[in-house]
Parts: sequence; structure tokens; C-alpha cells
Amino acid sequence: MASTSAVRAGDGAAGRIRKAATALASDNQPLIADIRKTINTMKEIAVEMEKLNRTQEVKQLENAVIELLNAAEECTCFYNVLQSVGNNYEPGPQLTNFKKLFEDEASKIKRGFSSNHQNHNLLRQFREAVWNVHHAGQPMPGEEQEDIVMTSTEVGLLNTVCPISGKSVTELSDPVRSMDCKHIYDKKAISHFMKNNTKCPVAGCPKVLQYNRVVCDPLLPVEIEEFRAMSKATVHADVIEDFTALDEED
Repeated sequence: MASTSAVRAGDGAAGRIRKAATALASDNQPLIADIRKTINTMKEIAVEMEKLNRTQEVKQLENAVIELLNAAEECTCFYNVLQSVGNNYEPGPQLTNFKKLFEDEASKIKRGFSSNHQNHNLLRQFREAVWNVHHAGQPMPGEEQEDIVMTSTEVGLLNTVCPISGKSVTELSDPVRSMDCKHIYDKKAISHFMKNNTKCPVAGCPKVLQYNRVVCDPLLPVEIEEFRAMSKATVHADVIEDFTALDEED
């Protein structure tokens, strides 16, 4: 009886830690979203500055973007640490040193982040928008020597097509994301799906879906918009390459 009570007490403690970590992580998401929205606004301002040939101000904006990317990375790391601790914490026989637990997890997660933001998708979009003001149709310096491939994971999207409706996430009028497996769905399609199924419809995903954990989190609209901009830039680059090839043939 005593061991059963201990297990229940442990489950209760782990559950409370998980709920607290999830709440704190969720509170952090709007800040990350605001940072990324601010970077997109700064890109628009930089384009107008470049049109006026105010090069110094454009450079200052670019430096500010790099600083914001550093801040966004710190916030994202904090978010991931909270999620990881909340999902994996199991109480042991000794009191948990949460300070050390968080520091160890932060150190492990930070190793997965790049210290060089020069190739970050948002910084690249900023520079490309400024470059195209006076050099539309021309590749940016350095692109002649390397082929830079951008992927959806760079803007935080685990999948770019709803596994139920088959629509691209950029076409969804009401996108939602699982807080557990991070897959994205059309809200109407997943709501209908969950009436008879609880397992994530993405092939190979073992996660069980819960209605209150399939939501449109603050970051999702921002990440979808970034992916839309990234996709347009890729198509534009492909068109330029096709025309270049035609010119060479002539």
C-alpha cells in the first residue's frame, strides 16, 4: 500500500511539474513570435531606406536583426528546456536539484544551435529584400559559388502539408498544431478525424492527440508566413535560373 501511495505521489509531482513547464513555455511563445514579427517589419523598413540610398541606416537595421536573432535563440532555447524538463522529469528518491537539471538541459540543447546567424533564414530574407531593391534578378554576392537550400524546419514547421486534407499549410484558413508531436493540421479536418481516432494521422507518429492540446499557438501563423515568403523567394530564384539558362543557349 505504501509503495502504491509513493508511486501516486510521484505521478502527481511529475504531473504538476509538467503542467507548470507547459504553462511557462506557452507564455514564452508570444515573445518569440513578436521578435520574428519585428524582424519582418525591420526588413520592410530597410527596403524603403535602401530605395533612398540610406546605406548606413540599412546596415544598422541589419545589425539590430542579428541582435534580435540572438534574443530569439535564447527564448527558443528556454522554451525547449522547459518542454524537455516537463516531458521527461521523473521524481527520484532524493530531492531534485532543479537548478542543475535546467542548466544541464540548457547546455545540451544549446549545442544543437548554430552560433553563426549569417545563414539564418530571416537574415537571408532581410539581405535579399535589400539587395533586390537595386539588383532585382541578380544573385546576391556569394550565391554564384554555393547553392543555399532552405527547408521548412528553418522556420519551425515539422510538416508543410496537412496529412488529412492534403492542403499546403500556406492554404489553410484555420491551421492548428499538436502541442505534443508538433504536427500541423487543418482545424476542421483534424476535428472531424479525432471523433473516431486519437492517434496522430502523420505516418509513423506515435503521439495521441487531445482536443485541448491541438491549438493555433502564437508562433504558428508567424512560421507559416515565413515559410510562404521563403517559398516565393525559392520560386523567384528558380525562374531567374531558367531565364539565365535560356540566355546561355541563345
